[in-house]
Amino acid sequence: MKCQLCKNGTTEKGSVTVTLERGITVVLIKNVPADICENCGEYYLDEETTYNILSKAETAAQNNAEVEILQYAA
Repeated sequence: MKCQLCKNGTTEKGSVTVTLERGITVVLIKNVPADICENCGEYYLDEETTYNILSKAETAAQNNAEVEILQYAA
């Protein structure tokens, strides 16, 4: 797919670390499958992956975690 950000690169399958912040909570999720632009590094997640990540972040925020570091698991 063509990168929507830089408009020059194409994306390739890979994995990224996603960092999410809300209030005092910071959640890092490692090894998240994504399509990554070979030119600028922007990444794109599919709908199911996005849902899983947001669910994990919501749980961490509800538990008042300050920093949560997780490995991605579908």
